[in-house]
Amino acid sequence: MSTTDIFRDASAALKKKRAWHWFEYVFWLAVAASVFLFPAQHTLLTQIAIWSLFALSLDLLLGYAGIVSLGHAAYFGFGAYVAALFAINYTGDPLTVLLVAGVAAGLLGLVTSLLVLRGSDLTRLMVTLGIALVMYEIANQMSWLTGGADGLTGMPVNPVFGIFPISFRPTNSYVYVLCVLFVLFFVARRIVHSPFGYSLRAIKGNPLRASSIGISNNLRLIAIYALGAAYAGVAGALLAQTTPVVSLTYIDFQRSADVLLMLIIGGTGYLYGGIIGSALFLIAQKFIGNVTPQYWEFWIGFALVVIALFARDRGVFSIVERIANALRKEKAKS
Repeated sequence: MSTTDIFRDASAALKKKRAWHWFEYVFWLAVAASVFLFPAQHTLLTQIAIWSLFALSLDLLLGYAGIVSLGHAAYFGFGAYVAALFAINYTGDPLTVLLVAGVAAGLLGLVTSLLVLRGSDLTRLMVTLGIALVMYEIANQMSWLTGGADGLTGMPVNPVFGIFPISFRPTNSYVYVLCVLFVLFFVARRIVHSPFGYSLRAIKGNPLRASSIGISNNLRLIAIYALGAAYAGVAGALLAQTTPVVSLTYIDFQRSADVLLMLIIGGTGYLYGGIIGSALFLIAQKFIGNVTPQYWEFWIGFALVVIALFARDRGVFSIVERIANALRKEKAKS
């Protein structure tokens, strides 16, 4: 087989991988239908969409590059503060604010990646946690700029394109956040199904082997880390635009832990895991909180144990897949 044939076959394989499957069309049509089917739940659905983007940003790091993080909220909170300060001091145009917040968080990720990517997974866990704690304390001490424990208020949010108001309008906010989520999901999907994305999988699977065949491990990891930070910054900016205050809770450890739990519930390494996990986590939190508010953490913890035992890193998707396979085998036997 000639080199030309090899490249042609590789290109055809990548094109096939990038093709959308029927269940993806069904998924996004169902998401779009939620705008009309659940008008009373648009506030909750907006939160789910924002957390989905946040979880997606972590999945780019953990699911595809194998970079573990306990401090991903550092970029989420940084993006939120940048969005609020930029809107207050310069312009309240939502899309401009998102772009600025994403670029700022991406640059922060680019700088801190030089620290995060050193050492083993345990070292990375500690460094990412340390970065988040440092960012939290900086935001707390610079209360003259960030509002400290009282939070930052007064962020103006202009209509999108000057005609589509989103401030204090749950339905409009949900449509706006949903559009941003879909666009960034589409971009992420293209990236993970590109040669760059497959090189990340190679690095995650075996860094030494990837390096031996000419893949520049560090440059690719730095690039995906900065991209994940930028996505997290946009998610933080979206939350700042749809809520009246930006506070220290945007950047605390609990937020990093929550998004990691959501990703584990939904499953890592296939992008939809963050969306599914965010929806399940927030819906369960609301439902269990209404039924037994004092025990909701117990049930979330119990669900995590079950998922860890039976699904590993594939989340609920793996459990559904196993049940379907078992039913298929039973049907075949009968």
